[in-house]
Amino acid sequence: MKVQFLGAAHEVTGSKTLLWANGEKILVDYGMEQGVNLYENAELPVAPGEISCVLLTHAHIDHSGMLPALVAAGFSGPIYATQATYNLCNIMLRDSAHIQEQEAEWKNRKAQRSGGKPVAPAYTTNDAVATLKLFQVLDYGKEYTLFDGVRVRLWDAGHLLGSASYEVTITEEGQTRSILFSGDLGNVDRPLIRDPQKPQPTDYVVVESTYGTRLHGKRSDYASQLAEVIQTTLDKGGNVVIPCFAVGRTQEMLFLIRELKEQKRIQGHGEFPVWVDSPLAVEATNIYSEDVLSFCDNETLALLKQGINPIRFPGLSLSITSQESKQINADPTPKVIISASGMCEAGRIRHHLKHNLWRAESTVLFVGYQSEGTLGQALLNGAESVRLFGEEIQVNARIARMDGVSGHADQKILLSWLGAMSEKKPQKVFVNHGDDTVCDDFASLIEGELSMPAEAPYSGDCYDLLTGERILAGSRVRVARSEKKKSTRATTVFDRLMAAGKRLLSVIEKNREGANKDLAKFADQINELSNKWDR
Repeated sequence: MKVQFLGAAHEVTGSKTLLWANGEKILVDYGMEQGVNLYENAELPVAPGEISCVLLTHAHIDHSGMLPALVAAGFSGPIYATQATYNLCNIMLRDSAHIQEQEAEWKNRKAQRSGGKPVAPAYTTNDAVATLKLFQVLDYGKEYTLFDGVRVRLWDAGHLLGSASYEVTITEEGQTRSILFSGDLGNVDRPLIRDPQKPQPTDYVVVESTYGTRLHGKRSDYASQLAEVIQTTLDKGGNVVIPCFAVGRTQEMLFLIRELKEQKRIQGHGEFPVWVDSPLAVEATNIYSEDVLSFCDNETLALLKQGINPIRFPGLSLSITSQESKQINADPTPKVIISASGMCEAGRIRHHLKHNLWRAESTVLFVGYQSEGTLGQALLNGAESVRLFGEEIQVNARIARMDGVSGHADQKILLSWLGAMSEKKPQKVFVNHGDDTVCDDFASLIEGELSMPAEAPYSGDCYDLLTGERILAGSRVRVARSEKKKSTRATTVFDRLMAAGKRLLSVIEKNREGANKDLAKFADQINELSNKWDR
C-alpha cells in the first residue's frame, strides 16, 4: 500500500493523488490546473484503464475538471461522490467541456488564418456525458466497502455544497492502515453550508494548505464591506463587477445581496439591478432544491421552510444567452454584475472587464482566492493595463477585495481540524494544495504546534504507507518563469496512444512469471505490431 502525489503538490490547483490499496489503484480527485504551473508535474504512472475508481472530494474544476479526459483515455470505473457533488458536476463538467470545445474552435480559426497547427479540446461534451454516467453516490458518515480490503467513509468538509473528506482504510496482507484526504476544508460560519466536521484519528492525513500561513483575522462584516462598494460605485454611475466562482461563491454573494436589499442598506437606487452572467452559475443557483437540502446549514433550512428562497430577490436577473450577456453592458443603468470565472482566466467575466476596467466610476470587487499567474492576481497586484481579446485595456476602475471572504479554512481552522486527532496522532501528515513555500511552512507549523510529523510532497513523490517513508522522489525542477502555463488541453488521440503504451508495459510486467512459450508468443505479437507501425 502506497500513496503518490501527482497534482497540487507545492501548488494550489490541479489536485490528483494516486492510492495503491490491496491491488487496487484509486485516484483521489483529478483536477485541472489553473494559473501558472510552478513545478514539472508527474504524469499518471498507470494507464487510465487500470484505475479502479475515483474518490471525488468536490465539484470545483481544480478537483474534478480533468475527469472527462481520464474517461476519454480509457477510464471506466466508478466515480464516488456525494449527491450534491454529482448535481454540481452534472452542470460543471458539461460547461467545462463546452468551454474546451469553444476555445479549440477559436484557436483553430486563428490557426487556419496563420497557417498554424490545429488543436483538439481537452475533452468533448460527449466525454463529459460519459463521465457523469460513472458517478455513484455516497452519504456522509456511512462506511462503505469499495473493494476487498478497502473501506471508505465520508465527512462533511464544509467547503462547497456536498464537499467531502475521505477516510480510507486499507487491509493488505494482514496489515491495516488508514489515510484521511481532507479535500478542501471550508471556513466557518458561512452562508448556506455547514462547518467542516472534525475528523476521527487515522494513521495518515493529507491536508490542504491554501491558507496555511494566513489568518482570516477578526470576522469581517461582509455585508458592510459589500454595501460600501455597491453604494459608492452606484452613486458614481458605475458598475460593480464581481469575478466569482460560479458554484459556491456566486450563491454566497446572492445571499448577502438579498440581505442588503431586505435591510435597505443601499440608498437612492431602489431595487438596483443585479445580474448573474454565467449559464453555469445560473444552473448552480437553481440546484438548491429537495435533494440537496440535507447539505445546507440550519439558517438556510429555516429560510426554505418559511418559503423564502435565500438567494433570490427583486432586481435579480439571470443571463444565459450570449445576447443577454451583451445587453448587460449596453444598458447604462448602474448595476452589479456577477460573472465567472473567479480568477478571470476564462468565461464571460473577461468581457465585463473589457467594458469596465477603463471606467474610473466602476469597481472590480474580488471575493475569492487568486492563484499566482492569473489575471485576477495581476489586477490585485496593481496592473496598470491588461490585454483582453487582443486589446490593451487601461485599468482605471477601483480594484477592491472583500477581506476575510474565503471558502477555505485559515491556519487556525486547519490546525483545529488536525488537532481533533491529538489524542491519537497520525504517523505522518502530508501537506498539499498550497503555494510553494506555504506547504513547507505549514508542515513545519504542524510539527511545532501539534507535534505531528509532517511533510510537503512534490509532484511524483511516493510513500510506503506501512513505514511512512518516501520510496520514490518526484521532480523538484521549477518551470522557468518565462514559460507559459502548460496546457491542460493536450488530450488528443496521440495521448490515448501513449496511454495504451503505458498499459501494454503494465501487462508485460504482470506476465513476468508466465510460461516461456506464452511469453515468446506475446513478444512476437508485439514485434509484429511494432514492425507494422515503425515507418
